[in-house]
Amino acid sequence: EVMQTAFTDLGEGLILAVILVYALLVILFQSWLDPLIIMMAVPGALIGILWMLAVTGTTINGESLMGAIMSIGVATANSILVVTFANEQRREGQGAFEAALAAGHTRLRPVLMTALAMIVGMLPMALGLGEGGEQNAPLGRAVVGGLLGATLSTLFFVPVVYTLLRRAQPTTT
Repeated sequence: EVMQTAFTDLGEGLILAVILVYALLVILFQSWLDPLIIMMAVPGALIGILWMLAVTGTTINGESLMGAIMSIGVATANSILVVTFANEQRREGQGAFEAALAAGHTRLRPVLMTALAMIVGMLPMALGLGEGGEQNAPLGRAVVGGLLGATLSTLFFVPVVYTLLRRAQPTTT
């Protein structure tokens, strides 16, 4: 019963984390649309998490849910890099497609470096190496899978959504 309560609380925490990140981004960007575009990396992270857990035969548990929350944070940070750069390009007069393409090209290296650093750092944990390593393996596996999915989503899906939702010329302030 205690484990079931903890599992439910972490699941609710995951949902709350997504909502709070979106709300914080709305405040920071002073826009409803940019945070929505940024959050398009989250479904990729969730798909990556579920895929990795399924491939490794790992159950969804408290550790894997904590890893999911970590993945969402890194996925959001990487997506912010892309959207912020695309917005800068739009302010310089580029169209939405050109801005998204430039953002993907220019921010490819920082996004990959951030994701790969976290993935490489989590590999020993994901492999369950060491004494008692299997206990924390679900956390590492969730982070690795989540970041693989989120990185692909950030580099391919987020620019497409940006292009579709930012077709209108930006207003100058």
